[in-house]
Amino acid sequence: MAESTPEGDTGLQSAGAPHPDDEAVIALQAAILDKLTYHVGKRRAIATERDWLMATAVAIRDQIVDRWLSSIDRTYQQGSKRVYYLSLEFLIGRLLFDNLNNMGKLATMRAALAGLGVDLDKLRALEPDPALGNGGLGRLAACFMESMATVDIPAYGYGIRYDHGLFRQVMKNGWQQEFPEDWLSQGNPWEFFRPEVSYDIGFGGSIEAVPISEAAVRHVWHPAETIEAVAYDTPSVGWRGRRVNTLRLWSARSTDPLLLEAFNHGDHAGALAEQVRAESISKVLYPSDATPAGQELRLRQEYFFVSASLQDLVRRHIRAFGHIGTLAEKTSIQLNDTHPAIGVAELMRILLDIHQLPWEEAWRMTQATFSYTNHTLLPEALESWPVPLMERLLPRHMQIIYLLNALHLGQVRQEHPNDERLLSSVSMIDESAGRRVRMSHLAFLGSHRVNGVSALHTNLMRETVFHDLHQLLPDRIVNVTNGIAFRRWLHEANPRLTRLLIDAVGPEVLDHEDALAKLQPLASDPAFQKRYAAARYVNKLALADLIRRELEVRVDPASLFDVQIKRIHEYKRQLLNILEAIAFYNAVRARPMDDWKPRVKVFAGKAAASYHQAKLIIKLIHDVARVVNSDPTVRNVLKIVFLPNYSVSLAEVTIPAADISEQISTAGMEASGTGNMKFALNGALTIGTMDGANVEIHERVGGDNMFIFGMTAEEVAARRAQGLDSRDVIAASPILAEVLDSVANGVFSPDDRDRYRGLVENLRYHDYFQVCADFDDYYATQRRVAQLWRRPEDWWKAAILNTANVGWFSSDRAIREYAGLVWNVPAWQGG
Repeated sequence: MAESTPEGDTGLQSAGAPHPDDEAVIALQAAILDKLTYHVGKRRAIATERDWLMATAVAIRDQIVDRWLSSIDRTYQQGSKRVYYLSLEFLIGRLLFDNLNNMGKLATMRAALAGLGVDLDKLRALEPDPALGNGGLGRLAACFMESMATVDIPAYGYGIRYDHGLFRQVMKNGWQQEFPEDWLSQGNPWEFFRPEVSYDIGFGGSIEAVPISEAAVRHVWHPAETIEAVAYDTPSVGWRGRRVNTLRLWSARSTDPLLLEAFNHGDHAGALAEQVRAESISKVLYPSDATPAGQELRLRQEYFFVSASLQDLVRRHIRAFGHIGTLAEKTSIQLNDTHPAIGVAELMRILLDIHQLPWEEAWRMTQATFSYTNHTLLPEALESWPVPLMERLLPRHMQIIYLLNALHLGQVRQEHPNDERLLSSVSMIDESAGRRVRMSHLAFLGSHRVNGVSALHTNLMRETVFHDLHQLLPDRIVNVTNGIAFRRWLHEANPRLTRLLIDAVGPEVLDHEDALAKLQPLASDPAFQKRYAAARYVNKLALADLIRRELEVRVDPASLFDVQIKRIHEYKRQLLNILEAIAFYNAVRARPMDDWKPRVKVFAGKAAASYHQAKLIIKLIHDVARVVNSDPTVRNVLKIVFLPNYSVSLAEVTIPAADISEQISTAGMEASGTGNMKFALNGALTIGTMDGANVEIHERVGGDNMFIFGMTAEEVAARRAQGLDSRDVIAASPILAEVLDSVANGVFSPDDRDRYRGLVENLRYHDYFQVCADFDDYYATQRRVAQLWRRPEDWWKAAILNTANVGWFSSDRAIREYAGLVWNVPAWQGG
């Protein structure tokens, strides 16, 4: 028999899915044993589970490499335009199942390992989860990389190979503690070290103006410090292995790793100082910027990976096409948020100083090449850097930014004379707060397209942070709503539900997200509802088991699982959630004999290391959980858990088990959200505000199948304009008043009764995130959730309609929109 094709072996053993043939299994077993011997260096008899993991990964990697090299060759042969995706985060998650699934080898690998006495699921749990992102931004980048390969777009992802990534979160008495993540400690079988691909990255120094004619000079930057960026490549596999693209991550190293003279004189630590300073750039993701040194390291990180990436893509372009002149026609560079915005000035430097293009041509080429995705309206995320820091660290780039800004403001002044307010607003330099470079303005003006990531967010961009720039350039801002990779978040995370979908609507659901709509007629079918609920119940058993193992807390899988897993931030309003939980707890204690439906509140997420208020909210969740979970009068009606060290792998267990998806950000503050899409796809009902992509989910899923509450973005803005004092709201809400009094008076913190007094005072007098204003509506909406949960036939109808109606939120759709609207590249449309 011939080996199963990638199109045939889905790994999803439904009634209609083929089983792997014997020859394919035997061939894969031979490959695994070969790698165990010659790559790992072990005999089968003494191999550990980690040895089997490495051998398995390298065996499938070999098959990926064939597709990878073929994809690269095809791009060169066809002279294709390439897309380069620059992101400070790539939250790729574990890759074993992802690669097996996308290559169509999951079932074959499972059978091959079983024949060798090895459990594939145990290997999956052993694989480290790369912490190369902090949440939605990095996960979106990973989904987009997979989708670009799936729709056959030649693409590279560029980022940093962090030695430790984001911190490992450990809870000590309810307080978040940060420890280094050690994802590389036992090696990474998926990456290829490319020592021959390295670039010098300069910092500081001076600029020399070298005359090249009587009327012109050439600027030469003489950096005071040079660091080497070296490449590590990871293949990024599209669905069915149709294309394999490259994720290239940069690692920093010193050009002079050891000062031998100092070492021989006994200064052993000092001899390594330059190496430590250089390598700090790629040590951790988001080092604290609470100090000047931390701010400088952040800027060094951003310039480091951007400069290496631009040097690399320019080199590749010239090798492919012979000269720099066609760069804009054959290259599209996407800036994933403001972190890589320094790329605009860096590409100008490369074109002006190295390739000696005229200023006007270099600027035209730069704008035609770059596009910029804005992901947030939060001021702290719209990065700006002190001018003195920029002048010291990147002096040539500041020269370029000054001239770009002068030319830009000159044109604005000519078109809008005597409008000083406008000039100040659209300037790349913010003169109002100690002179800072506005990186979002640099990205906006240096790009031909600027996009928001949901319809609401894009409109708010036009109306708020980029209002004046939008008035000057009204065609520049477009919308591309975010999406998620269904292969990761349905096929892999929820195989039981996927098998049910295949049985119900056919295998086309694996390839065409629109096929989910065929579920709609089945939403009211009692037999299908029963099968749908049963598939999800198994997922709830798995989550309950995880909670028991991690926290030693037993929860009933028949309870309503109410889940909020995301980065801890005040605007995401985990505080609103836990305050409502306290109110529910008070109600249960007041009326213990009522027929309450049991509920489990599940939280997870990391707070930035220097974000004290977010860390205090985590502590409050733990304090409330300790009181509630140990109170015998509650009788398991309410359990509260916080799962530590949130990761992609944890989300893959939690999301398929959720009944309620908490998407409760302050309206107007969440750019899009992608967790909302993942939960809805897996059948969780959203409770949320009309914020971010919730608005578009509401349009497609329908208001009867989710729970909307709270103020709109316009109402939030109007209330803020009146002031942030919430005492009137609290006085009108006895339930909220009781909750806040109990928190402020130390009911949940008897060891430190003043622990949360400041937090409550902030809600009373400076409630910027409108927790109090939305509380009563949120509490009432949670009661509506409980009422629907009592009617299983109505609940499962709504859940099935969520799954059926969110096909549009596929990252494949989003990438096709980028291809047509932003990058001008062809994309495979399916079929």
